[in-house]
Amino acid sequence: MIVLPVISLLLQKDTGSALVYAAFLLVLYREGMSPLLMQLGIWGLILGVLTLTFNEKISTGVVLAFGLLYVFLSNHRWRAFVGSLRYLVPSLLIIASVEFAYNRVLQPHQRKRIDVLLGKVDDVKGAGYNVHQSLIAIGSGGLLGKGYLEGTQTKFDFVPEQSTDFIFCTIGEEFGFVGSILLLLLYLFVLFRILNLAELQGNRFGRVYGYGMVAVLFAHIVVNIGMTIGLLPVIGIPLPLLSYGGSSQIAFGLMFGIMLRLDSGRRTGLN
Repeated sequence: MIVLPVISLLLQKDTGSALVYAAFLLVLYREGMSPLLMQLGIWGLILGVLTLTFNEKISTGVVLAFGLLYVFLSNHRWRAFVGSLRYLVPSLLIIASVEFAYNRVLQPHQRKRIDVLLGKVDDVKGAGYNVHQSLIAIGSGGLLGKGYLEGTQTKFDFVPEQSTDFIFCTIGEEFGFVGSILLLLLYLFVLFRILNLAELQGNRFGRVYGYGMVAVLFAHIVVNIGMTIGLLPVIGIPLPLLSYGGSSQIAFGLMFGIMLRLDSGRRTGLN
């Protein structure tokens, strides 16, 4: 069910939206998915970054070295060898598929952004311009910020898309480190509140919907802020409830409305 919309989005060259669907692993894990798949997902992400940063040979060598070390340190080496194959085979397949995905799935501008993020390319006037200006804006905010509508980087449009994809740099410049932390704490409060409501639902649909909503919000928050501070590649992901834009505001508003209706039905016995 998750793979089908991901394939549809990839065919439309919308890699950013497709990445959001990876967050639904949280929902599957809550509903009984094996922890092994979650571990493989995290390990696959690490291998992807390692392969893109260096090359396939180094990544393969690291994987094989860990496998041999695990077998060598084990008291039951044959059993450890068989067990290590559960990780070695998927790991080698992931490494082999990274180059294909990088060259065939990603668009040229997306590859350029990844190269800038990994430090392979220094392009502060091209692909790295947005992030460079965003970091200047956030850094200039200091501890308490410059004040509401007093940010020079954002006020004079040095940062492109500052009202949509890069809205967080405006907050960082105008309200500083303290304001940014308060915003993150508010997001955490909302996420944990929805998780709590999801666990209180009397039916599986309400619980799955609550966890799905948290997964979507969490993915948007992490990706948007991550790309704004230079930890993740730049993709078109809005910051929930803050980025300007009609479609995202309507979508998030509908999501909150449905969650409130489900919880209201739980409390009144209408579900």
